Amino acid sequence: MPSVAMRPYLAIARISWRSALAYRIPFVLSLCMMVFNLLAMLSLWRVLLASGHPLAGFTWPEMRAYLLVSFVTGCLVSSFTDFTMAFRIQSGLVALDLTQPVHYQRARFAQCLGMTVLESATAAVVCGAALAAFGAIPVPALPQLALFLVSLVAVVPLKFLIVYSSGLLCFWTHNYLGVSFARAAVSAVLSGALVPLVFFPGWLRILAEVLPFQGIASTPALIYLGQASGWDAVRLIGIQLLWIAVLWAGASAAWNAALRRLTIHGG
Repeated sequence: MPSVAMRPYLAIARISWRSALAYRIPFVLSLCMMVFNLLAMLSLWRVLLASGHPLAGFTWPEMRAYLLVSFVTGCLVSSFTDFTMAFRIQSGLVALDLTQPVHYQRARFAQCLGMTVLESATAAVVCGAALAAFGAIPVPALPQLALFLVSLVAVVPLKFLIVYSSGLLCFWTHNYLGVSFARAAVSAVLSGALVPLVFFPGWLRILAEVLPFQGIASTPALIYLGQASGWDAVRLIGIQLLWIAVLWAGASAAWNAALRRLTIHGG
């Protein structure tokens, strides 16, 4: 049985995925865009690796696995999460959120987790179709698979905090669309979702490894492939967890600063 303190957050999580089902068209359109990107990337890399020779250490089956893991992490914490939050801030509905007896940041995270249930199920179906069309991928041994699952779980709070932090900028900006597109573009590149970090020039790879974005796609993908194993995999997971702690504290500070800018007419 969930504790009394947890019940409001569980209710928020349930409402979240039900809301996504109510607004099916935006969710489906967003998913279709990601599926098109996945198919395009798979087709491109199949041509590049058609000779059978590895490219920067990647064979075609390994690149398929890398791209599918990147697709799954890309599905998690979709644009539905940040645009819902941005709309409520810009429209002033955030004032109603402040009247609820819940912690705002935790409530948004619960909302994100509710969406993750639907996003994970959808990603699994798409990956199954991609495997049928492009062939199977290597499956790691059980210990390596366990490390991968830990890393994959860590993606959700890490990506949420990046999205949530960008959403808070609505308190200082009049339009969120540009912020969202910029954040998505930077995240796609520096996370290694579009191209593995090993293909980056030295200075850009160092920058990507310093920032938290690699924990979104590159880290779980490399662990799945076994290119990061043992203590190296543990180190990468530790970096994910460290960034989660840092970004949670930073987002809390940003929220407190945003509250000082919030003006509610009549009160």
